[in-house]
Amino acid sequence: MRILLSNDDGVDAKGIAVLYRALCEIAEVIVIAPDRNCSGASHSLTLMNPLRVSTLDNGFLSVNGTPADCVHIGVSELMADLPDLVVAGINKGANLGDDTLYSGTVAAAIEGRHMGLPAIAVSLCSKYENHYDTAAQITIDIIKQLQSHPLPKDQIININVPDIPLDELKGVKVCRLGKRHKAETMTKQTDPWGREVFWYGTLGHESDAGLGTDFHAINQGYAAVTPLKVDMTAHESLDAMACWLKR
Repeated sequence: MRILLSNDDGVDAKGIAVLYRALCEIAEVIVIAPDRNCSGASHSLTLMNPLRVSTLDNGFLSVNGTPADCVHIGVSELMADLPDLVVAGINKGANLGDDTLYSGTVAAAIEGRHMGLPAIAVSLCSKYENHYDTAAQITIDIIKQLQSHPLPKDQIININVPDIPLDELKGVKVCRLGKRHKAETMTKQTDPWGREVFWYGTLGHESDAGLGTDFHAINQGYAAVTPLKVDMTAHESLDAMACWLKR
């Protein structure tokens, strides 16, 4: 098996190094990742500047682009043979609920799916980075299952894992995405030259974190696995919209 591994935290991030070592036990792995932290990049592409690729001492390929760029250039130009799977992660921090819309990690996986490949995204739900090994093991377990249970061609898998030792993990739950309240207001500050600058505030609190959501699973000590559809069409609204547009 050949795996293209990317992320949004950057090619030097701890999470991608841990996952690379784990995946090398089951597959041939090539790492193609951004040369810097691209958290929150979502599915942006670099269209107005050329992409440059550098090979690091550890063999990882560093790209001056976004996570989606990395997967696209990896599949279309840098890999001699197509990968069997695209994996994005391990992200530092959760990608739960509405956060998936902003996630460069999830976007890297979606770009893999856009290019016709099965793909998964994986995140560690903590800012302390203590137990990437737990997330890596869950990822490997799911990859092994995918070999006999392939994903539909319009879906990816989004995995979130609590930052706890593997033997403390209660299990794995298949979940729907939860929802957050609206984000907090931005923070206004002044830079050393007296100019106003703004920072995004904290994430909104969970508004839908009940039973069956990814938020609930993580809060209860389970890994959360959510199949995500690439097709964003609101199919249930098509007929109603067609009717009122005719009027």
